[in-house]
Amino acid sequence: MPTLDAPEERMRKFKYRGKDASMRRQQRMAVSLELRKAKKDEQALKRRNITNFSPDPASGQLTKGVSLSLQEIISGVNASDPDLCFQATQAARKMLSQERNPPLKLIVEAGLIPRLVEFLKLSPHPCLQFEAAWALTNIASGPSEQTQAVVEGGAIQPLVELLSSPHMTVCEQAVWALGNIAGDGPEYRDLVISSNAIPHLLALVSSTIPITFLRNITWTLSNLCRNKNPYPSAKAVKQMLPVLSHLLQHQDGEVLSDTCWALSYLTDGSNERIGQVVNMGVLPRLVQLMSSSELNILTPSLRTVGNIVTGTDHQTQVAIDAGMLNVLPQLLTHPKSSIQKEAAWALSNVAAGPCQHIQRLIACGLLPPLVALLKNGEFKVQKEAVWTVANFATGGTIDQLIQLVHSGVLEPLVNLLTIQDTKIVIIILDVLSFILQAAEKLSEKENLCLLIEEMGGIDKIEALQLHENPQVALTALNIIEKHFSEGEESGTILPALDQDHEFLNRVTKKYQGPTVPKPRSKP
Repeated sequence: MPTLDAPEERMRKFKYRGKDASMRRQQRMAVSLELRKAKKDEQALKRRNITNFSPDPASGQLTKGVSLSLQEIISGVNASDPDLCFQATQAARKMLSQERNPPLKLIVEAGLIPRLVEFLKLSPHPCLQFEAAWALTNIASGPSEQTQAVVEGGAIQPLVELLSSPHMTVCEQAVWALGNIAGDGPEYRDLVISSNAIPHLLALVSSTIPITFLRNITWTLSNLCRNKNPYPSAKAVKQMLPVLSHLLQHQDGEVLSDTCWALSYLTDGSNERIGQVVNMGVLPRLVQLMSSSELNILTPSLRTVGNIVTGTDHQTQVAIDAGMLNVLPQLLTHPKSSIQKEAAWALSNVAAGPCQHIQRLIACGLLPPLVALLKNGEFKVQKEAVWTVANFATGGTIDQLIQLVHSGVLEPLVNLLTIQDTKIVIIILDVLSFILQAAEKLSEKENLCLLIEEMGGIDKIEALQLHENPQVALTALNIIEKHFSEGEESGTILPALDQDHEFLNRVTKKYQGPTVPKPRSKP
């Protein structure tokens, strides 16, 4: 039997403005499908280990191995001779490690998992422990039913105990396997947590471990943070946050990416959960990482800051003080539309705050790139920009509203009145109505009406009176009757819309994002 030494070897939030300031900022309840899908592209939920490396470079036996049939593997795994068990387990692991179509289901149906779990407990045979842990890692990387087979085979507790193994490669393989199990969903995540895995994982983090090992630990920690139905326990989060804060200062791209994703999961919740992360003092570093040229770092750091500004005014203020508004202009003009959209979503929640936040938005030069997105962005980005304008218009002062109009926002808003998205059309009509009411108070409504007419706005609004959607038609009709009809002073104003669409009620609320749920899972 070879001996093993220890060598150096991844929406539903909204916040709204209310007449009571204490109700102005609550979580958005809906966000974008593309940016907030459950299975994301940037990061793997589970990972299969297909690297053919030897845990002990001095032991050629570990990489040579013997090619065995499935029946020979079954016989060998169930043998009493440790050497035969090792050879059969290694052969099974190699089958499971092939890049294309590994026979995960076949191995499970062969009933090998209970025996592989037994091998995890054989501390006198670390090479066998390693091969068994590797095989279980790859089985757990498969569909949920295969992960379930690993869990029901009793693998979690022995894997947690291997986190204390004196053999580094055995320990690292156990970390990987537990990451795959935790990544399957909240139930298995909580089973890993309740098995006391977190203290053991945190004890492994040091400046002396190999970077590949640290990456695996960070990825596994991120899977222990993900999923929110239910969220990980408050105790677990409290245990992990200091180490995550420490890892956020690392220079390795993969470590930073997984750490940021972990923080994004932890901030995708209540103000209290957001506060736990904010209180760690991580915002300056997160804002710094928002300028990263590496998309796998930029995306989760922006996501995390975007989640934070859905929180209280104070939490948003901390993000602003950390410089997030200074970074957003470059992100609104980023080559990737997904980043533009995420940045506009974050900006919309800043705009939902008090007028002081809106003033900082203006001072940081965010209106020009916002207008540019309204004009030329992809439609999914334009929608986020519309919500930003809506929040700005309903929460800003008269002077701020004048600056919004002077930024050139009216023309792209008018042009968007022809789109098919009725919800966005209603929001735009409400914004135009609000601006017209403000202009009326300043005795500037006549000039504003002329400007809107020159842009073709009156024709578009009149056409919407015939829209098939009755809410769009009635909103447009109200605007024409109130602001563009001759003899309007004596004219009859149509009744306001119902409670969901009456203007004065709508403008007190934060416009919600897309209605697709956002399970802020790890990409």
